[in-house]
Amino acid sequence: MGSQSMHIPVMLEEALEGLAVKASGRYLDGTFGRGGHARAILERLGPDGSLLLMDRDPQAIAAAEATFAGDARVTIRRGNFAELAQWPATEDGLDGILLDIGVSSPQLDEAERGFSFMADAPLDMRMDPDSGESAAAFLAQAEEKDIADVLWRFGEERFSRRIARAIVAQREEQPIRRTGELAQLLERLLGRREKGKHPATRTFQALRIRVNGELDALEQGLEGALARLKPGGRLVVISFHSLEDRVVKQFIRSQSGIRPAGRRNLPPPDAPPAMLRAVGKAHFPSAAELDANPRARSAVLRVAERLP
Repeated sequence: MGSQSMHIPVMLEEALEGLAVKASGRYLDGTFGRGGHARAILERLGPDGSLLLMDRDPQAIAAAEATFAGDARVTIRRGNFAELAQWPATEDGLDGILLDIGVSSPQLDEAERGFSFMADAPLDMRMDPDSGESAAAFLAQAEEKDIADVLWRFGEERFSRRIARAIVAQREEQPIRRTGELAQLLERLLGRREKGKHPATRTFQALRIRVNGELDALEQGLEGALARLKPGGRLVVISFHSLEDRVVKQFIRSQSGIRPAGRRNLPPPDAPPAMLRAVGKAHFPSAAELDANPRARSAVLRVAERLP
């Protein structure tokens, strides 16, 4: 992460307000990144408060340990927030959980991680470089229809079939192993159709989500948060594209006790017990924040409170 992005956590004040941090509370930051939100939470905790930190990225965990290892209030674990409910440290319940979803600025800024089409590097994209298959490995062996499905589902790329066909044709000569190779192929294939948007944007997003299982992790993490929040505890989720935000919005709604739609000529189903309530409406970055941090432009923040 560059020095500027390192110190600009997205919608910091809105996140802190949503968490309603109590000095003696117990909180979890499930996506540490480089700790902008974590530092601000810790500043509001007293000596009896505690902060649990998670991240699947080993570089993020190294940064957390270097910064907070001497603070007895902080506990650190390398892992996916999807598994937060399996962490024994969460078993006593939490007063607040923060999830800042998606790729972090350090991962984008470090070209060798392979997340960005702005620099040539190995086509990796794994948030945890020690597990799973890279984007290059997926493109080298996946069926054409599976590639097209990933691009459509996770990138909403309307040229998904055309792109998948071109990728498969290209790999018959030589597999695509670098970000620059894929970006150039997409630019030749699609041209500059959208002003201000690189033709590789949706494809890179889709591959990243697939490689890291991001939507599955989000669904599991939300379920884990519901299981571990104390009554009155707050869940704050920051997402960066419509697919993530839709999952969060629908999850909060599904746990809010709203009666599901019935079928014609059948008695209406019972409403499920209410487990969460939405706190306010969705929050978006201010104009001032966007001026200071353009990467916040697509962020959406939602807050929910655990009910008894």
